[in-house]
Amino acid sequence: MPKTKGAASAADKWQRRASAAGQDYVNGVANPRVPWDQAAKQGAANYKIGVTAAANAGRFEAGVARVGNQAWVDGATKKGPGRFAEGVSYAAPKFESRIATVISAIEGVTLPPRGPKGSPQNFNRVAPIGAALRRAFGKDK
Repeated sequence: MPKTKGAASAADKWQRRASAAGQDYVNGVANPRVPWDQAAKQGAANYKIGVTAAANAGRFEAGVARVGNQAWVDGATKKGPGRFAEGVSYAAPKFESRIATVISAIEGVTLPPRGPKGSPQNFNRVAPIGAALRRAFGKDK
């Protein structure tokens, strides 16, 4: 039987080396062998085949069952709060730009008159807003 240094040693080495690789990560993103969008487009067919095969084999459900809810809770509560706040801060300018499109589309709608409370006429007031938003994002012409 081959002798190894064990799981604890392997995990310790992985953590030490991966923790020190931040600049390598930045360098790799800044100077990829193939630009991300080009590589992603080239791999689109393989992605679809792989995801379909995994879904058909039930791998998603099997993975969820193998890991369990507690692993999700632990990861989300230990890693999530800091990453969430950082992500929100980073995304604020993009959010402002995208929400401006939404607000502009909504403000450009002339709504039909209100009807009595609970009437279909009131539900129909939502349709022009939905149509304007779809047009604003190129979903409908």
